Amino acid sequence: MKYPSKSPKIQTLNVSKRARIIAISAFLVLLAVLIAGAIVIKQPASSPKTDTDLLGNAPSLGSPEAKVTIIEYGDFGCSTCKNWFKAGVLNQIRAKYGDSIHFVWRDFPVITPESPKAAEAGQCANEQEKFWQYHDLLYQHSPALSISDLKTYAKEMGLDTRKFDQCLDSGKYKDKVYAETQDALQHNFMATPSFLLNDRPLLGPPSFNYLVSLIDPILGN
Repeated sequence: MKYPSKSPKIQTLNVSKRARIIAISAFLVLLAVLIAGAIVIKQPASSPKTDTDLLGNAPSLGSPEAKVTIIEYGDFGCSTCKNWFKAGVLNQIRAKYGDSIHFVWRDFPVITPESPKAAEAGQCANEQEKFWQYHDLLYQHSPALSISDLKTYAKEMGLDTRKFDQCLDSGKYKDKVYAETQDALQHNFMATPSFLLNDRPLLGPPSFNYLVSLIDPILGN
């Protein structure tokens, strides 16, 4: 037996009813999301460390009161960074200007998989006031930057290896290294090493003569 089909009027009513149900359901879901969001906003913040907090206590040379501050964003796994170090530009600048230049190191470990842990190792050495010696040693030995290598270099330098190893294994400075990386990216740096001179970005690793041309006018030389 063939049953008669539903009339167009009944079909229209059913479609309209389903549409209302879908609309109400969507509204309820949206309302639940908004309520949940309001609850999250009202929850007290746990006051995590700010980027400024994490950027503090950076390894540096010279007087913080100097008229000229140069910040290097470097990577211990970067061959160009290593070449700039081997060229001795920093030593030349230090020899010429002494404490009249404040030179600051910030980590920008983006070149090799080992770079972030090497950056943390540098911060662990800084805890023992041996950052620059460790910095030089890492560049002398890079690209050998495995965790085992990093600990060996600390031992060679005569660092407190128990303290150093515990610092490195715990990831104590992981957040600091991340914050410094974000700081570099916020300055739109896309390569290592990158530099700021009194907040002025410098393209590429600067030569000694180029730095002198920028520094002398500031110091009135």
